[in-house]
Amino acid sequence: MHTGVPTVGHMTRGGLDSIARRRVPRAVVDVVMALLMVVGGLGMPVRAPDGPVLRDPDVWRALLVLVSGVPLAVHRKWPLPVVLVVALAVGLLQAFHYIPPPVGEHGTTIGVSYVMLAVAVSVTAVRSSGRTATLMLVVLAPAFIVGELLMVPDYGTAAATTMTVLLAVAWAFGRLFRARKTMATEALERAAAVEREQAANARAALAQERAHIARELHDIVAHNVSLMVVQTIAADRVQDRDGAKAHELHRSIEQTGRAAVTELRRLLLVLRTDDEEEGEPSRQPPQPTMEQIPALVDSVRAAGLDIDFVTSGEPGELSAGFELAVYRVIQEAFTNTLKHAGHTSAQLSLTWQRDRSLVLHVCDTGRRPGHEDTPLVRTLKGAGHGLVGMRERVAAVGGTLRTGQRPSGGYCVHATIPLPGYGTTGPEAVPACDPGGATCPEPGPLHSGETAEGDSAP
Repeated sequence: MHTGVPTVGHMTRGGLDSIARRRVPRAVVDVVMALLMVVGGLGMPVRAPDGPVLRDPDVWRALLVLVSGVPLAVHRKWPLPVVLVVALAVGLLQAFHYIPPPVGEHGTTIGVSYVMLAVAVSVTAVRSSGRTATLMLVVLAPAFIVGELLMVPDYGTAAATTMTVLLAVAWAFGRLFRARKTMATEALERAAAVEREQAANARAALAQERAHIARELHDIVAHNVSLMVVQTIAADRVQDRDGAKAHELHRSIEQTGRAAVTELRRLLLVLRTDDEEEGEPSRQPPQPTMEQIPALVDSVRAAGLDIDFVTSGEPGELSAGFELAVYRVIQEAFTNTLKHAGHTSAQLSLTWQRDRSLVLHVCDTGRRPGHEDTPLVRTLKGAGHGLVGMRERVAAVGGTLRTGQRPSGGYCVHATIPLPGYGTTGPEAVPACDPGGATCPEPGPLHSGETAEGDSAP
């Protein structure tokens, strides 16, 4: 049974992991390394039992050892000056016989001072660019070769070869370490770039999904609530003189409200995070399709909008997403007409173009005389996002949308929806409602201006 109290093993592992994650500051590591080198240089014997005779230690020897070791503490900040100072100090130590040559009559001797030089060369190769590191090796190697030939004439060749190999190995180790570090850094940068790209894609997908949900909510709520407001106002007006008509309007309000609840329930079910079991029938109500357009027209007619609905051509096959886009565009166009023109006349035209595209027009005649500022228009008018949603829906299925006011009054919405596998252009496609042209169906063409966003203007 879990008691919520950490066990000893858990605490031990946690403590070890915490210690492992701790890092000693680099400056502390560098200072400790420099001190160890200095202590080793000062503490090495003056002469081996059978070794060469060296100069007795004095202040100058101690000073040169300090100069060759202390700069290693700041090698990360000034790598090139450090290696030059260390090389000069080591060369002077050998020249004044404070340290034995690398190769002599008593064999090979690689003391602490030569190790200091190798460390400085290696660190400089790591910290410097390839050009600088190579230039350093080209300068130091010949200098030590000449020095060994002059200081150890009997074993000059062997001593020079030993120093050259020492410098070359230290340089190669530094360059290899730098290459591995560069590869690791690039790998981390690529991983970070991939992570940023994934995060950006996730944000884009989230924004796209939010826009889709916003369009659905707008279309469902705006249309149904607009119908309910229209029908409520109409029922209130006829309540006293025509009770039967008012009762009919109240029933229509109830049906509209139920339809809105059904569509909202469908949308909420889509937003559920738990997936349905494989093979289980979907519990979501079906999305609106083109078969429901006549019912949509009837519901808008019941709200007081006089609609002339015509279709032509041989219907083609559309996917569910395409049919939903067509339905929502028509629904939003009717909603805008109710909001901005009130009880007026409108025309809905659906034209199937030889199995290539579906062209739809929704045009109204504008506000009727005497209805310029009715309570209905004042109640429903607002700066919504109807046309923005229509444009996004049509663009999502590869179609085009044109909107604008007609010269004789009213407003038109023209959309061309390509059938799957076809575009909206070509000799068989119906031309768009060019502003000021005559390609729009009666009752008239559009003005030259188009509404780019927001709800349609009166």
